[in-house]
Amino acid sequence: MNREAVITEALGLLDEVGLDAVSTRRLAKRLNVEQPSLYWYFRTKKDLLAAMAQAAMEPHATAPLPTPGDDWRDWFADNTRSFRRTLLMLRDGARLHAGSTPAGDLDRIRRKMDFLVTSGVPQRDAQMAMLAASRFTVGSVLEEQADTSPGDGADLPADMPVIDHESAFEAGLALILDGLVQRSGA
Repeated sequence: MNREAVITEALGLLDEVGLDAVSTRRLAKRLNVEQPSLYWYFRTKKDLLAAMAQAAMEPHATAPLPTPGDDWRDWFADNTRSFRRTLLMLRDGARLHAGSTPAGDLDRIRRKMDFLVTSGVPQRDAQMAMLAASRFTVGSVLEEQADTSPGDGADLPADMPVIDHESAFEAGLALILDGLVQRSGA
């Protein structure tokens, strides 16, 4: 058993039982070890959840960084979509990620910010747009992962259209991007 194996099993447990039911007791049973042995790798459940959140973000964290020839608008939209796809890969992925600190991703975030600024987006607008897109995406995925309705719109007023999660996400992303384009003039 090693740290990576514990994280992998913890993510498997998350997918099976959901975030509320993940416990070190259940994880130890799944690994066929005594619960105290997990403390060798993670001092607290909070430490374990942070490691799980970081591992869960790996597909997004390893996505290609922007290059100088990229259109910043296309990159911004693709980066946000990548983040959403990654959150959706695991049951309760958005809840696991919410409030986590991107400890290993700071250099990548700086490079993304530098790309936006070099592309003509004012630094403060780039920071706020990245933050807004991140929080919007987490919130959208939280709603999507919490939605247990059949999606037929039967409980909506007759004049309100049924909008699927992906369409709603894309509409919100377009509004953020349009606002950034308008503010930055880039």
